[in-house]
Amino acid sequence: MHKSIMLGLLLTLGGCVPVSDMLEATREQFADVGLLDHSQTQRGASRRVQADSVIYIAQEDFLAVQDRDQANTLANEAYRSFAEYFPQVRRAETPLPLPQAIRQARSAGAHYLLFGRVAVEDDRIGTTFEWEDQQSYDRLGVDRGVVQLLLIETATGFPVDSARIVTRGGLLTLYATRPQDLLGVPLRQYAQNLRGLN
Repeated sequence: MHKSIMLGLLLTLGGCVPVSDMLEATREQFADVGLLDHSQTQRGASRRVQADSVIYIAQEDFLAVQDRDQANTLANEAYRSFAEYFPQVRRAETPLPLPQAIRQARSAGAHYLLFGRVAVEDDRIGTTFEWEDQQSYDRLGVDRGVVQLLLIETATGFPVDSARIVTRGGLLTLYATRPQDLLGVPLRQYAQNLRGLN
């Protein structure tokens, strides 16, 4: 009796809501309570950029990075995310100060410079190797990060858009992750928003 009632309820709900919407809503709920990765993007404007625009991506150097091989991670991840939506994307090979990034973007013929800065990067213990290295209970937990983005028109040097992305890992996804691993999804969403593909 109970099984038939439950089956009837599931069929009724399944007829009202597509399964993909149910899965997305469930994923959002799990992210909100901290079980899955979560990100929040705050934009300063709602500017749209044409698909044929040339965008040059650069990242500011910051002192928090210990591993120099990871120094350009934000620019690399932004390049991968933006290449899906903007076919003419270029990137700086190394972190640059803003004036030099603008000069390189202009010399590359870019219409826009996407300049990123890692404001916060908190890499918590997520593997047994990290535990053996640090052995500190206050370092256990999920990774967190804050990234600031500035979209600058290269012809005028005028900022046309800005964004602040806050990321937080989840309890179910904390093993062997780093704060930069959380950047892919919000950067793709930001690229979609710039294209007007919300």
